[in-house]
Amino acid sequence: MTQAVRQPHGSRGLLAVLNSDGRSHPVENTLAAVTVVLGALAAISSLWTGLHLLSSWSGLAGILTGAWGQFISATTGERFLLIIGLGASAFGFFLGMAHGGLFGGVIG
Repeated sequence: MTQAVRQPHGSRGLLAVLNSDGRSHPVENTLAAVTVVLGALAAISSLWTGLHLLSSWSGLAGILTGAWGQFISATTGERFLLIIGLGASAFGFFLGMAHGGLFGGVIG
């Protein structure tokens, strides 16, 4: 039978959710935060066609950091943030590619 995740006594906030097993995961938490930031940057900058370089490169970096974070993640909270960041990164990357790509106008 499944049980709810038990939080360590006295810990609250985002770090308590990310470190729900009671141990610190600084590398995994950093990858999750970087993926979310890169995903937000890629998704927001993809709304303007002139920022296709920023959206495509930040989206690609977010996809790579999110994939590596998924590979080494330890808790469900980390995986949740990584999937949100991966989705936003992919959205920004694909729109950036549609608007001009990684090297559009710079090379060739």
